[in-house]
Amino acid sequence: MVGDVFELVFFMWAIGIFAFAPLGYFIYMYTMKSGEPFGDTEPHGDSESKVLDMAEGFIHKIKGLLGKK
Repeated sequence: MVGDVFELVFFMWAIGIFAFAPLGYFIYMYTMKSGEPFGDTEPHGDSESKVLDMAEGFIHKIKGLLGKK
């Protein structure tokens, strides 16, 4: 009985490793670039965006209106 449970657990682990090994390899290969995980990433806020430019302009406008009063 106990041997059957261990055998079942062993085969479940073996099938699971065999099934998910390609996924792990895919994630590893396509997230590595120049030896760094996830390639060359930019810190938050360094990229140009029309939405960020609009928000910044809006904030400066509100600050200007509040500063005049």
